[in-house]
Amino acid sequence: MGEADVTARAMVADFWLDPSCPYTWTTSRWLLEVAKVRPVEPRWHLMSLSVLNEGRDDDPEGDPEGYLWVPVRICAAARQEHGPAAMARLYTAMWTTARGDGDWLGDLHVALAAAGLPRELAEAGMSTAYDDAVRASHAEAIGLVGPHVGTPIIAATGADGARVAFFGPVISRIPTGEQAGRLWDGTLLVAGVPGFHELKGAPHVAPQL
Repeated sequence: MGEADVTARAMVADFWLDPSCPYTWTTSRWLLEVAKVRPVEPRWHLMSLSVLNEGRDDDPEGDPEGYLWVPVRICAAARQEHGPAAMARLYTAMWTTARGDGDWLGDLHVALAAAGLPRELAEAGMSTAYDDAVRASHAEAIGLVGPHVGTPIIAATGADGARVAFFGPVISRIPTGEQAGRLWDGTLLVAGVPGFHELKGAPHVAPQL
């Protein structure tokens, strides 16, 4: 079977992320592991915890200054101006190259440089120029599962066009190899059952960064 045949049969996994969420980072790395052992093609999109929590009386993210807008706006600028692959590189750099000891997301200028993107994109973090794009992408994700969830949201589309959408899975460690594949298989199985709503495990522990 040729590479073109494998690509044609791949299941598309649309992945909506808020780049500031550490558990989303863990899940995103799991999806890359899945793609090594299953015919899955990840595609990266944005959602926003800031948008999700607008209008709430409480502040579940502890972000009164609105800092969570900064990384998602910069990612939106990278995606719109340089394409989804550039945004994916930037997201990876935010959580790897740019991170210092205990430094949340690290220096975003360093992340842009590591991703091969102009440092000037950092200015988007304090601008509303890309907010409409963020909101539209966020609305697409929430429209699949509802506003009662968070980040990430995944929608898997098979070759037959059937789509399964779900929030999570929320994981603190990154499965690899066949373990990653089995988690993918099981997640699709339960999420694809009509009427399925929720499955929880043990309490959260610190994510593997």
